[in-house]
Amino acid sequence: MRIIYSEEELKEFISQAVAVSAGHPILIDKFLEDAIELDVDAISDGEITVIAGIMEHIEEAGIHSGDSACVIPPFSLSDEIIGKVKQITYTLARELKVVGLMNVQYAAKDDEIFVLEVNPRASRTIPFVSKATGVPYARLASQVMAGRKLREIGLTREIEIDYFAVKEAVFPFRRFSGVDPVLGPEMRSTGEVMGIDSDFGMAFAKSQIAAQSYLPLEGTVFISVKNRDKRGIIFIAKKLRDLGFKIVATRGTAKVLSNNGIPVKIVEKVGEGRPNVVDVIKNREIDLIINTPSGGRAQLESSIIRKEAIIRNIPFVTTLSGAEATVYAIERLKSGHLTVKSIQEYHQDIFERQGVTLAMGKD
Repeated sequence: MRIIYSEEELKEFISQAVAVSAGHPILIDKFLEDAIELDVDAISDGEITVIAGIMEHIEEAGIHSGDSACVIPPFSLSDEIIGKVKQITYTLARELKVVGLMNVQYAAKDDEIFVLEVNPRASRTIPFVSKATGVPYARLASQVMAGRKLREIGLTREIEIDYFAVKEAVFPFRRFSGVDPVLGPEMRSTGEVMGIDSDFGMAFAKSQIAAQSYLPLEGTVFISVKNRDKRGIIFIAKKLRDLGFKIVATRGTAKVLSNNGIPVKIVEKVGEGRPNVVDVIKNREIDLIINTPSGGRAQLESSIIRKEAIIRNIPFVTTLSGAEATVYAIERLKSGHLTVKSIQEYHQDIFERQGVTLAMGKD
């Protein structure tokens, strides 16, 4: 499975696919660029449907849902979009006659909502949603499927949390020398962790610490992004400068940043002179890497950079949305202190504030 951006890439992929599985069809889908993906879990007893959680993916649509960091509740979508998503979910549950759990994956782009897939079952996100909200949805769903009603249980409306819970995927890249860590439509993670805080930036920072990705609070950031990300990187680079970081970039990215008044030092690409970007990474002159891959030769160069980052244990980001969340996290870490609050306290506060009492029943 691969995201294709050019005819040359398509020809290369098809030749590889034919060599591996000749005689089998190749499915081609249209890809939604710059869309925000959502995972929605809901529970229904055939009469009432309750939203368990709406998770906004921090990585853009196209990254496998198992690899994407996500946050509950959504942090960047309007109330109008969230309202539409809820209504579509209620309609799907009713029309599909769901009794138990249901997962729906959406993509939101330009105020339009696309339904990617509907699964009338529990998904991998249910444990995360349950831990974030304090509601054991899998247990309740099994009781609903056995004949109990949500009114009997005491769950007739959504449990809305007033803090952020961020799920971050854990990857095995450091255990496998030479593996390219770029994220895509194929799942590569082997676990996940969670960070919770009243502030999104701090919650994301905690999730990174839990995943053993330690974000720098000072130093130098290397930036190299594909053409369609160059406009979006301007705000991120300005924020990094405001936070005290130095910036080095390849010529194309550096030109865009310099034209927007951001001080930047040019570093050569691989094969275009010395010292190049790999040299400065090896010399430990880089503390954070923001590198969004494109196709062709640039993809190969990006792969070399990311592999070197793994060897040197340098945090790297391969999507613009991930870079934005990383900057928020660094900003919060620099301006505040980590606070500790037990997950039981978070749950108790929410249940007391919303007057929720669940009659669990017997398993």
